[in-house]
Amino acid sequence: MNISPKALSPVSLGALPLTNRIAMAPMTRGRAPERIPNDNMLNYYAQRAGAGLIISEATQISQQGTGSVATPGIETPEQIAGWRKVTDAVHAAGGKIVCQIWHVGRVSHACFQDQGQPPVSSSAVAGQVNTFTADGFVPCTPPRALQVEEIPAVVKQYRQGAIHAMEAGFDGVQIHAANGYLIDQFLRDGVNQRADNFGGSIENRARFLLQVTDSVCAAVGANRTSVRLSPFTVTWDCTDSDPRSIFSHAIRELDKRRLAFLEVVERGFDSIAVSNSTDAEPGIFCPADIRKLYTGKLMVNGGYDQQSAEAALASGHADAVSLGRPFISTPDVVERYQAGVELNVQLNPTTWYGGDGEGYCDTASMEP
Repeated sequence: MNISPKALSPVSLGALPLTNRIAMAPMTRGRAPERIPNDNMLNYYAQRAGAGLIISEATQISQQGTGSVATPGIETPEQIAGWRKVTDAVHAAGGKIVCQIWHVGRVSHACFQDQGQPPVSSSAVAGQVNTFTADGFVPCTPPRALQVEEIPAVVKQYRQGAIHAMEAGFDGVQIHAANGYLIDQFLRDGVNQRADNFGGSIENRARFLLQVTDSVCAAVGANRTSVRLSPFTVTWDCTDSDPRSIFSHAIRELDKRRLAFLEVVERGFDSIAVSNSTDAEPGIFCPADIRKLYTGKLMVNGGYDQQSAEAALASGHADAVSLGRPFISTPDVVERYQAGVELNVQLNPTTWYGGDGEGYCDTASMEP
């Protein structure tokens, strides 16, 4: 089937006017061995400029925020210049791109940290967490808890990362608050064991997220700032005893900030647009609840395809849908949807994370 006019219709997410409602989700690809965006990355992103919006791969804001090999940063002049080449190429192809700014917290190893220090987190809680190093997939170094007097400096890292992203030509930024990384480690009580103003109550555990968001909004504008949350999934052993309470509070507070958009990862649920969550047990926290909590522009993510994305948009469940894996195999996803052409077959997963251009920027587009 051809994708319907709803998904192909324009939408404005804050200050970002988009030509369609299909976004390319942020995906770590491990193609920056020197931590600096390179020509392969330039080609990769430019090839995918037909998406209404590209959200960049997670991009570390500091050495402290680094947790894996071959991921790019947005800290040094060289990194900013490398990203400028990427954003220029995306814009030349008619696309829009925002930078996902990232601090991994405890999902790191001492080999990435200054002078081999342990990674930081909300609390000194290790969990069953691994990461990629030059020696392969290894257990993370147990973290230490950030001291309360250190937290303003980490908030500043996010702010400076956002400023650098705008200097690099991005159209906006996304704060990575999902998937078990540092902000998620503050939100969830399975990791956050603090007894100060950043732990305990839901208000305290949401404080770091909101301080980061307010700082970034003040630096680059709320209408160019988005946040990514993953209320329904557990990643890197980052759990919570009552997700409904903490995420409902966080989302209500984010709604007050009038962000460009909120992106919510729904992975693990069947297509919300088809079922409209009518199969969920009464009282179970589910993706349909987000639309009730958040009145701003909402983007959803998690296993969507052409049909379910269109249904989510047509039903009003979301204003935009982000796709991940389809863009790995197929650079021109939106163009193929519009033309009614099948996507490429998914490629060898061994090329997804790391390597050179193979399985990355050498995937075929439609014949002209």
